Amino acid sequence: MARRVQGWRKLAGAAWGNPSDPQFFGDLELDAGPLLSYVEEVRRATGVHITMTHLVGRAVAQGLAAVPELQVRLARGREHDRGSVDVFFIVTTAGGQELTGVKIHSADRKSAVEIAEELNRRCAAISAGDDPELGRGKALLTKLSPRLLRASLHVGAWLTSDLNLDLGRLGLPRQAFGGAMITSVGMWGVGHAYSPLAHYYRVPLLVLVGAVRKMPAVVGDEVVVRPMLTVTATFDHRYVDGYHAAQFAQAARCYCEDPARFEPALPGSPVA
Repeated sequence: MARRVQGWRKLAGAAWGNPSDPQFFGDLELDAGPLLSYVEEVRRATGVHITMTHLVGRAVAQGLAAVPELQVRLARGREHDRGSVDVFFIVTTAGGQELTGVKIHSADRKSAVEIAEELNRRCAAISAGDDPELGRGKALLTKLSPRLLRASLHVGAWLTSDLNLDLGRLGLPRQAFGGAMITSVGMWGVGHAYSPLAHYYRVPLLVLVGAVRKMPAVVGDEVVVRPMLTVTATFDHRYVDGYHAAQFAQAARCYCEDPARFEPALPGSPVA
């Protein structure tokens, strides 16, 4: 029996047609030991429930800040500076049954704790229906037919990204997805996955955080079991080539190898 398309299938059908976009993919295999240790230190020192996604989000912001070519938006054949390093986190609400998202402004200037606290506040507001930035837009999208939804996504992206208009009162904030998007598939136990870029995102890359898994790794000249994390990225080739992607990856890796070096001192930590 045929059923009416709803939810994410409706949005996906409006967002994508036949493959034609200039995307390429890459992944980082990371020793998650330093990240896990820092998560425990932060939770113990502050009581804030940070996660691997928060830390990788900070690493993504670090990578964006390190590569000027990624800090632009493309519109009408021109490059425009974004003005700030903003990262959009795709998160779940309603007991993990619904996907939504929050854009963190100037993520490169905020600590992992600040990002986690801001995301927690915004997600709570979204769940309660009190988030003005997303509430109006989501209410409108649910009422549109698939054809009108596709057209609306195109027009909305053109107005808020290409023309850089702020239509927040209509549920269409300026540069809604910032300079990069990040989400976790590790919460579902998935270790390695990729995601496509939709036309209305208008971002140079989308990052997926996998599950931490114990795997063999080479440390020095020995093979040992380590907690390993795979982070994958989908890049828009119009913004970036392999050289820039490698620069981004190196900056992100540096953060993940020693997150405490890039974060403010935690309460109770010895002062250098």
